[in-house]
Amino acid sequence: MERVIVRPDGLDLDSHGRRDYWVALEHDSIWGDHLMPLTVYVGPEAKDGQGLVSFGSNHGNEYEGPVVLKHLIRDIDIRDVRGRMILIPVLNPAAFLSGTRESQAEDGVNLNRAFVDGAGTNPALAGITHRVAAFVREYIWPRVHIVLDLHSGGDVARFSICSNFHPLEDEELSAKIEETARWYGTPSLMVYQNVTPGLLPSEAERLGKITVGTELGWGRSINPEGVRYGRQGVLAAAINNDLLHGEIEPIAHHKAGTQRKLEMVSRECFICAPFAGHYEPLVECGTEVKQGQTVGLLHDFDRIDLEPYPCVAALDGVVLAQAWVAPVPKGQHIVVVARQID
Repeated sequence: MERVIVRPDGLDLDSHGRRDYWVALEHDSIWGDHLMPLTVYVGPEAKDGQGLVSFGSNHGNEYEGPVVLKHLIRDIDIRDVRGRMILIPVLNPAAFLSGTRESQAEDGVNLNRAFVDGAGTNPALAGITHRVAAFVREYIWPRVHIVLDLHSGGDVARFSICSNFHPLEDEELSAKIEETARWYGTPSLMVYQNVTPGLLPSEAERLGKITVGTELGWGRSINPEGVRYGRQGVLAAAINNDLLHGEIEPIAHHKAGTQRKLEMVSRECFICAPFAGHYEPLVECGTEVKQGQTVGLLHDFDRIDLEPYPCVAALDGVVLAQAWVAPVPKGQHIVVVARQID
C-alpha cells in the first residue's frame, strides 16, 4: 500500500477500507514536517465513536511497541476487520528520531506528561510534543473506545514485564480494563498511582475508554517476550471486542493462571536514592520479598571505603521494577516493591 503524506485534516478515519498515512505535523526548527506513521482499517461494522487505537513510541527510546505495530500492519487483512482499528507505531516522531524519552532535539517535553489544559493551543504549550497531544485529542479520541499504549522501561527501569492500568471508581470500566490487560499474558499486572499530571492513559480513562498500558522491555533493546505479549494484547482486544474476525487463545501467564496483580500506589512502594551512586540489584524483578529485606545496594565510589547503602523493602511484596542503568542520580526511584492484591 502507498503511504500518503497528509495534514491531520486530510485523514480519512471513517470510510470503509485500509489507508496508510504519514501524518504531517509542522516542524519547529526547519522548513518541513514531523511525519507520524498511521494505518487505519475500517470494516463494515464500524460505529461512530467506537474502535481501537494502539500507540507505540509515546517515549522515543522504547521499541517493543513500534515493532509490535509494524508487524501487525503487515499481518492484518482488511477483509478480517469488522470495526475500526488505528495503529500508530511511532506516536512521538521527534523523540523517536533522537532515541530519547523526551523530544530532546525539539522542545524537551515528555509526551506522557503533555496531555494538559491548553496543549497545542496555548502559545506557551505549542511545541511539537504538545501538538501531538492536541492531534490525539482532536482526531483519535472521538473515534475509539479502546486505547492501548505500548510502553517499555527505556533507560529508566527494568520491569517484571507487565500490562498496567490505574485504579478507577467506575467498577464496570475497571473490570473491562483488567480483563483486557490480562489478555496480554504478562507475568504481572501493574496497578499504579494516578496523580501524575498529563498522562495519556489518565485522559483516556477520564473519557471512559478501555485503557491499558504496558512495560514490555527495557534498556533500549527489543525483548522478544515483550513483542509476543504486545502482539497478543492488541489482537485479543480487537477480536474480543468484535473489531476483528478470528479466534484467540490465552497465552503464557494468562493461560496458566499465574498472573500477579501488583499495586504501587503508595510512597512505601518506592525506594529512593538518597545520594547519587551506582545501584547493585540483589534480586531479580518478579521476586517476592519481605518487609525489612535488603533488595539492592547503592554504592558511593567517591567514598569507596564506606559500606554501601542498603535498599530495604518497606513492605511484603514483589520487586516490580529496578533501576536499569547502574549510575543513578540522587532522588531516583531505584527499586519498586509492589503489594500483591489478588
